[in-house]
Amino acid sequence: MEIQLGVIESRFADMIWEQEPVTTSELVKMAEKTFQWKRTTTHTVVKRLCEKGLFVNTKGTVTSLISRREFLSMQSRKFVEDTFHGSLPAFIAAFTGKNTLTPEEAAKIQAIIDQTEEE
Repeated sequence: MEIQLGVIESRFADMIWEQEPVTTSELVKMAEKTFQWKRTTTHTVVKRLCEKGLFVNTKGTVTSLISRREFLSMQSRKFVEDTFHGSLPAFIAAFTGKNTLTPEEAAKIQAIIDQTEEE
């Protein structure tokens, strides 16, 4: 599944993930303060995010169908697939470039690899 979000949609989705379950009236207040949106704009963006399959609005309460972590994982996989023909080593080589990893970063990456191999 591919879900594309603009910058503002992404920030608004983060707001929902941080507060969920959250009522649409609470979202209206938060969006007015954060984005200077009117009530109708907030409702439109909530509806759009629900249509994209990220959230569900049940009787005025918005909850996620996909966690923030799952969403970021999907986006990351799509980026690696589109940009590096699915090659994770090519992505890591490009990401690190001429920079070196700190021992802490290398250890964290190795722990992720070890955990993934075990699963």
